Amino acid sequence: MTLVQYLLALLAAIPAAAVAEAPRQGRAEARFEITFPASVHPEPVTGRVYVMISREPEPEPRLQVGRTGTPFFGRDVVGLAPGRAAVIDATDAGSPVESLGGIPAGEYWVQAFVNVYSEYRRADGHVVWMHEDRWEGQRWNRSPGNLYSAVQRVRLDANAGYAVKLVADRVIPPVEIPADDEHVRRFRFQSELLTRFWGRPIWLGATVLLPRDYDRETMQYPVNYVQGHFSLAPPLGFRPGTELHEQWQRDDFPRMIAVTFQHPNPYFDDSYAVNSVNVGPYGDAIMEELIPEVERRFRVIRQPWARVLSGGSTGGWEALALQIFQPDFFGGTWAYCPDPVTFTDVEGIDVYADRNAFWREIDWRRVPIINTREVNGHVRLTSEQRNRFERVSGTKGRSGEQLDIWSAVFGPLGEDGYFKPLFDKRTGEVDSGVARYWKENWDLLYHLQRNWSVVGPGLAGKLHVYTGTADNFFLNNSTRQLEAWLKTTSSPHVPGFFLYGDGKGHCWSGPVSTAERLKEMAQHVMRSMPEGTLTPWWRY
Repeated sequence: MTLVQYLLALLAAIPAAAVAEAPRQGRAEARFEITFPASVHPEPVTGRVYVMISREPEPEPRLQVGRTGTPFFGRDVVGLAPGRAAVIDATDAGSPVESLGGIPAGEYWVQAFVNVYSEYRRADGHVVWMHEDRWEGQRWNRSPGNLYSAVQRVRLDANAGYAVKLVADRVIPPVEIPADDEHVRRFRFQSELLTRFWGRPIWLGATVLLPRDYDRETMQYPVNYVQGHFSLAPPLGFRPGTELHEQWQRDDFPRMIAVTFQHPNPYFDDSYAVNSVNVGPYGDAIMEELIPEVERRFRVIRQPWARVLSGGSTGGWEALALQIFQPDFFGGTWAYCPDPVTFTDVEGIDVYADRNAFWREIDWRRVPIINTREVNGHVRLTSEQRNRFERVSGTKGRSGEQLDIWSAVFGPLGEDGYFKPLFDKRTGEVDSGVARYWKENWDLLYHLQRNWSVVGPGLAGKLHVYTGTADNFFLNNSTRQLEAWLKTTSSPHVPGFFLYGDGKGHCWSGPVSTAERLKEMAQHVMRSMPEGTLTPWWRY
């Protein structure tokens, strides 16, 4: 063994405990040095490293990260070899504290994290590095295969300077898929369409809630396709002790199948169920691969009148979009607090009028744009604060967060293979050309206005929208615009059904329980089915 090899081996053997060192003579410097050993990841890492700084050790600081969570700081790394240090210092952005220099002197619990990216050689010719979902729903701080350090207690004082060494020598284990039971079944498969687009295996899946006595019966059932964020939990919150679980066993309760889709992707835990230039042909994959697989595996009635949609927030937008873009395939939709159905209010930002996504000029005043509010009107987050959180989580739209997935789905392709952003996440400056692209392609209200003679006839009696008037993300504002325009429609006149919860926040779904809502859906199915159709699935 050479002297160099001996020294490297000696450094690798240093325990994972944080070591606070004196800064170099004449300069106070605050920095963290993050390494990982070959024993947990033998190959170089391209990805992003983080350090989390918390006042409390539990839960682990990595699990305290969030929009209003504990301070954390991040930096991209390319080809970082085992044993080599990645440095996070005062030049790196943080959230909610902007830099390490903003952390007050004191004792803290710290933790390092390494988010491992994978190379995607896409069908469009672009090569990008993204976080590969491992069936955790694009949550980098929980994703299997990512690395993290032990939680350490240290004293930090940016004015005096410090250098803290942390070793990410722990690996997040694979996700455990819950076992199937009498009512709940799960499956997943590799999508040919999406794998071809991304150049790596991409998976689709579903969790299926079956009615009472499904295995003993031979009948077919209506199906409720429940849209929403990635989850392996049973659809509709079905679990023992709930009203739905109790009602589900009754003879006089409608027997339906409920299905939640799993379609995480390199940008987010959910694809928005449409084709897009950045995320890929998820709309086609859902319609041509996933739904046919559901219909092959389970006894659903394969008719439009027996297929209904529901979902809230992201799922609310999808429940509307799938119905609007596929008006003759689905028989009705119940959309709760849908994401912006027109882009005049995207969590406070008027995409078409605002020149800056962080600040609004009002006469002589410059006021911050509010991203999130409490139901009493108090500010939870400004737009600038929310976007800083996403920027620290990941550059080039790789945060796994809400505003980045909107840009990925709604926006055009950038020259570097990642999406072209609607606005600069550092300055807030809006790109008007990208704003036009959003409108022309994904503004649901604008789509209806341009295509009403074709789309309108297939939507009669199918639109049901529920939103709180104090939605925390201002989603009630765009639904008001959709409602107002639908009231003016003709040939056909389709006003839709809109209900607003006075003073209710995100995500209000109406004054009735889930079980009662399913009865409404079952009644809707019965009103829509051909005359003479039997209904053995509901003995009412």
